[in-house]
Amino acid sequence: MNGTSTQTSKDGDQERAQARGRTTDDTGSESTTDRRTDRAADRKTRITVLVALAANLVIAVAKAIGGVLAGSPALLSEAAHSVADSLNEVFLLAALRRSRRPADRRHPFGYGKERFFWSLLAAVGIFVMGGCFSFFQGIEALASGGEESFGGYVAGLIVLGIALLAEGASLLRALHQLRGQGFADGLRDPALRTVVAEDGTAVLGVTLAMTGMALHMVTGEVVWEASASLAIGALLVYVAFRLGKDARTQLIGEAADPESSGRICALLRAQPEIDSVEALFTMKTGIDSVLVAARVDLVPGLDSERVEEVAVRIKRSIASMVPEAGQIFLDVTDRPAQEASESPAATGERGGA
Repeated sequence: MNGTSTQTSKDGDQERAQARGRTTDDTGSESTTDRRTDRAADRKTRITVLVALAANLVIAVAKAIGGVLAGSPALLSEAAHSVADSLNEVFLLAALRRSRRPADRRHPFGYGKERFFWSLLAAVGIFVMGGCFSFFQGIEALASGGEESFGGYVAGLIVLGIALLAEGASLLRALHQLRGQGFADGLRDPALRTVVAEDGTAVLGVTLAMTGMALHMVTGEVVWEASASLAIGALLVYVAFRLGKDARTQLIGEAADPESSGRICALLRAQPEIDSVEALFTMKTGIDSVLVAARVDLVPGLDSERVEEVAVRIKRSIASMVPEAGQIFLDVTDRPAQEASESPAATGERGGA
């Protein structure tokens, strides 16, 4: 088989499992367990998002009414913040539903990246509806001054106090889930990460608004409240930038974490039939699925049946060691290492599938 290249695939059970975006052992029990775990985590995240959505809808209405009655730019900024958060929760619910759809002919690697797309839309919503409106309110207050009624501001502070309790409860719910899943695993989910960021920002934003309104009442200087509105805007823009940056990285094809890639590479190099690992590529296709593609140079003298056995064994070993490896492709050849190192897969000119 010298000078030839053979691309192998898993047996029938493995290929059917890959079509679902998950590798399995011979019995399929590992895949079933993983899917049940994923669904349970999604249910918890969905409840967390729904709690945040209910809190934000009620709070947005209350803030808007209080802001209009009091003529408070900080309170109106917080109303815009809550409206943006409510819309984002709708995006996140769509992400949870659509990202678990099974792979099909048009999307053979599944729909896992839907979460990253909807998370990106949520970041844009925070920036446009929350951050930009808050800046507008702060600048307008500085330019025109502020006229307020004492009674209106007292009502506004009461609304913000209730909002602080509701946002705090929603944040505690999100943190409780994050702790239950493990902070590292929980933060990999863009939906849960976005809820935590939104609720944390909301608590801080309400605190800033209350401080600005209180200082405005005490000193009579609108600059305090305008500054609070500008600070809320800056906070929202920063959060939107961080969430958008994470979503962008994952959408354009982020590699698996270095630890997983290192373990896969070490496993390949430890196989007695593999002479050298010429190329290894990984890409996250969802929050809990990774594509693995490797080009390996085999020792000389292996017939085609032996190559197939080796490939199946290696794929099963990778799937067992790295459960998130949903699709595994091996390109095996017994060509000399020098020739293989100059191949498109090794130089990065081809995907190495």
